[in-house]
Amino acid sequence: MDKQTITIYDVAREANVSMATVSRVVNGNQNVKPATRKKVLEVIDRLDYRPNAVARGLASKKTTTVGVVIPDVSNTFFSSLARGIDDVATMYKYNIILANSDGNDQKEINVLNTLLAKQVDGIIFMGHHITEEIRGEFSRSKTPVVLSGSIDPDHQVGSVNIDYKEATSDSVSLLAENGHKKIAFISGSLLDPINGKMRLEGYKKALKSAGIKYSEGLIFESEYNYKAGETLATRILNSGATAAFISDDELAVGILNGLTDAGVNVPDDFEIITSNNSLLTEIARPRLSSITQPLYDIGAVSMRLLTKMMNKEEVEEKTIILPYTISKKDSTK
Repeated sequence: MDKQTITIYDVAREANVSMATVSRVVNGNQNVKPATRKKVLEVIDRLDYRPNAVARGLASKKTTTVGVVIPDVSNTFFSSLARGIDDVATMYKYNIILANSDGNDQKEINVLNTLLAKQVDGIIFMGHHITEEIRGEFSRSKTPVVLSGSIDPDHQVGSVNIDYKEATSDSVSLLAENGHKKIAFISGSLLDPINGKMRLEGYKKALKSAGIKYSEGLIFESEYNYKAGETLATRILNSGATAAFISDDELAVGILNGLTDAGVNVPDDFEIITSNNSLLTEIARPRLSSITQPLYDIGAVSMRLLTKMMNKEEVEEKTIILPYTISKKDSTK
C-alpha cells in the first residue's frame, strides 16, 4: 500500500473497526476498549499512518499551526526568540511553520499571505518595522497576530519587548559617565520605530542628561551584518567618536574588528556597548558589554500571548514589556 495515500479508512478496514474508533484512538479519547486500542495502534504502526492535520483542521476549523515570520534566521537575536517560541508551541501542542522574510517589505507580505493561505491559527511576526501594508494584511485576515521583538507604535497588535528607550538611555549614560563627549549611535534603519523612535529618543535623553550636544554626524544607519560593521569602522573614526552604542551584536563585532584592524584599542581608545548580549558578545575579544535582553523569554511570552488570543482567553495587556539589565564586560572601562 502506498504510504502517501494511506487514510483513516485503510486503518479502519485493516483493524476491522469503524473510522470513528480510529479517530478516537488517534485523538487520545479514552472511550475505547484497551484491546481495540492496541489492535488499532498496531495497524497504524504497521501501515505508518500519519493523521492528516489539514483534514482534521477542516473538521475543527483549527489547524493547530502557527506561522512565524523571521527576517533573518541566521541572526542570533531572531534564532534565540524562535527557540522560545518553539518550546512554548510544543508545550501547547502547536506546530510551527517558520518563514524567512529577509527583512524585505514585499517579501514579508508574500510570506504572510502564504502562511494565511495555509490556514494558520495565529502569526508571530518579527520584522524591523510594521508598514501600513503589513498592518492592513493583519487587520484584514482576522487571524491573531503577536509581534516578537518588534513594536507597534499604535499598540493595535499584541507585542512583547523590552523598554528600548530606557535600555539605550542607560547604555549611553554609562558611556557619558566614562567621560565620552562624542558617542556614536549605530543602528539599522531609522524607519524601524525601535531604532528611529525608541532607541534614538533614549540616546538623546542620555545626551541631554549629561549636557552633551546632539550631532547628526554621529548617527549611522547600517545593515545588520558583520561585513557592514567592518566597513563602517573607518567612517565612525572619521566622525571623531570615541564610543558607540550599537543596536546589533553581529554589526558590533564587525565594528570592533574594523577598529582593531585600524590600530584602535578597545576599550582604551574607544568603548562599545551593544544590544542583545548574544553568544557573539562572549566570543568577541575583548568581550562586548551589552544590554541583556531576555531573548528566549521574549519568544516564549509571545507564543503564550498568542495561545491566549487564539483560544479567545481574556488578555489583560497586549503590550508586554520584559525587564533588561546592562552587562558590563571588556569593551567598556
